[in-house]
Amino acid sequence: MNDFPAGRSAAPVLDVWCELQCPDCRTALDDLRALRARYGDRLELRLRHFPLEKHKHAFAAAQAAEEAFAQGRGWPYAEAVLGRVEELDREGEPFLVGVARELGLDAEEFDTALVDGRHILIVDADHAEGKAIGVTGTPTYVVGGERLDGGKSQDGLRERVEEIVDRLLSADPAP
Repeated sequence: MNDFPAGRSAAPVLDVWCELQCPDCRTALDDLRALRARYGDRLELRLRHFPLEKHKHAFAAAQAAEEAFAQGRGWPYAEAVLGRVEELDREGEPFLVGVARELGLDAEEFDTALVDGRHILIVDADHAEGKAIGVTGTPTYVVGGERLDGGKSQDGLRERVEEIVDRLLSADPAP
């Protein structure tokens, strides 16, 4: 069931292909916060995982983020990890569990999830879908059927996302 009035479709979706050990994704947080402030629940932001081989803790971080979503605090967790990528670089999985503890999440469950691999399929599916649509780096955004690559430069990306979202929100609903 959706929470939108009759005649209005669901909110546009912004898929954010991200990697939680990526300094560029950390930089993109300001844009994501600005988009949340501007659109609120009129835009759905979805974290999509695209762990890069060059970051040895990225795959574990993606799994940990999925556990945070399962515990109801996915975005706060992702932002907390991204805000401290250097610590993730140094400490790895213990850092991921520690961030969960700091946010009041069930840290023991995080530790177990990282061992039992319960979220691996989600991370693998996101990565495969990203490759299939041409994602090569992070952050990459997909909104309104358009892929916007922020892996090389994020200049003007938020403005482009806003143009697309504004267009989607102003489109007349189908009769």
